[in-house]
Parts: sequence; structure tokens; C-alpha cells
Amino acid sequence: MKQPKFIDYFLLTILALIWASAFFNIKIATYSFGPVTIAFLRVFFGAIPVLLLCHFKNIKIEAFSKDWYWFAIIGFINLVAPFFLIAYGVQSVQSNLAAILMSTTPLSSTVLGHFFTKNEKFNFLKTFGILIGFSGIIYLFSDNLLINENNFLSALLILLGSTCYVIGGVLTLKISKKRNENVTGSILIWAVIILIPLVSIIEKPWNVNPRFDSTISVIYLGLVSTGIAWLLRFRILVKNGLIFQSQVSYLIPIFGTILSYIFLNELITTKVLISLIAVCLGIYFVRKADNKKSFE
Repeated sequence: MKQPKFIDYFLLTILALIWASAFFNIKIATYSFGPVTIAFLRVFFGAIPVLLLCHFKNIKIEAFSKDWYWFAIIGFINLVAPFFLIAYGVQSVQSNLAAILMSTTPLSSTVLGHFFTKNEKFNFLKTFGILIGFSGIIYLFSDNLLINENNFLSALLILLGSTCYVIGGVLTLKISKKRNENVTGSILIWAVIILIPLVSIIEKPWNVNPRFDSTISVIYLGLVSTGIAWLLRFRILVKNGLIFQSQVSYLIPIFGTILSYIFLNELITTKVLISLIAVCLGIYFVRKADNKKSFE
């Protein structure tokens, strides 16, 4: 890979801002829509730019090929479940907490990678990073101002949503030889198929009279935070590689906390700041271990 240029760091920052902005927009979307509807609209609008790109680049979509069941399983675990769990949790938890809780994905992936892959085993730095990062999350749960008996389960569900992303990533290794655009387009199609009967039976969104800001937010979540963000991620991955792209993990919880304060005036407590620092430090040490390994 070539040495990253200014434009590469700029695009990485934009990607972090887009993903971080998802959290306060999910909060706004919950003012009018239920969590299943939010999940459905995210994958529906998110599929549009991805499928258009595949069409113009003549990339074959294999959603209904012999590997359809992998696309369906990954679509459920990597899109349907986390989108629902996050939206459900954010109904009663501040969006800045969701950003911090979701930022544990690199830590969770390191834990799962140790058990389910051959070359991603723990070492001292990784173990140290995981302990620091998850200690920050445990400390965050002790903030009684923001997490109490009324929304404790909601916070746990958001944390479970981050784990779903990791499991989905591990499962994607089963079809890792396929093009990223094809895989993403295929799992988005299956996520839509899975959610259509669920949203129709559970929430019946056609009966909703949504607020304007909620409507704008849910469209943004689909087109930008899901569809365009995935395409931008592809561009960064192809040009700069996974290690460079993974640096976005540091920025998302920081930007998420700042944006939630600006747009929703959400409370930032001392425990939130300490937890945020601990999670970022944990990610740093895990990434440092990965970087060291890549140069050995």
C-alpha cells in the first residue's frame, strides 16, 4: 500500500463523522418510528447507492446464488439484528452512550478472533488493550445519572448490537473471496426481505404520521450512514488497506459524543469522558499489536 495522503486522512475523517452522526440521527428517528421500522428503512435506503454502483460497474449480485443462505444469515446478523437492537436501546439511552458502547467492536472482534481464527491470537498488548477498553465500559455502566434500572437493559442491548457486527464480520470470512460490493448488496437485499414481514406485522409503519426531523433522519441513516458510508469504506480499504481504515474506530466515539452534545444537548458526565478515554486507549493498544504483527 502507498503512503496515505492528505485526501486519504480527509476521507477517513468524513467516514468517521458519517458513522458517528448515525447515533444522534437514530435518536431523532425514534421520536416517530419504532426500532423495526428504523432498521427496515435503513437497509432499504442503504441498498439504493450500493445496488446502483453495482449496476453501473457491472458487478453481479449473487443474493440468490448457491450461497444465498450465507447472504441471508449475514444480512440478519450484520444488519437486521444490530440495527434493531441499537434503535431499540437508543429509545431510552443517550445517543453518546450508544456511540461509546458501539465503539467496542474492535475489542469484541479481537476476543472472537482469538477463538475462531488461527492467526489472531492474544498477546500481551492485545490483552492489555481489551482489559482497559472493557474496564471503561464497565465504568460507564456505573454512571447512575445516565444508566439506571430503567434503561440498563437497553444499554446491554446496544452492546449486544456491537457484538452482532463482529459475529457478522467473522461469518463474512466464509465468502471473503467475493467482491465487497457484491457481498454488501446481497446482504442488504436479504435484510430487506427479512424485515418486510417483520415490520408489516409488528409495527405497521403506514399508520405512522412521522415528524419531519424523524423522516429526514431515517432517510439520512439509510442513504448516507449505511449506503454511502459502505461505499466510502470500500474506497479506503482498496486504496489504503484494513489497518489504515480501522483507525476510524478511534474517531467514532469522540465524534459521536461531540455531535450528540451539539445537536441534542446530551449530558456529558465525568464518567462518560473517562470511559471514552479508556475505550480509545483500549482500541489503540489492540491496533498497535496488529500493526506490530503486520511488520514482523
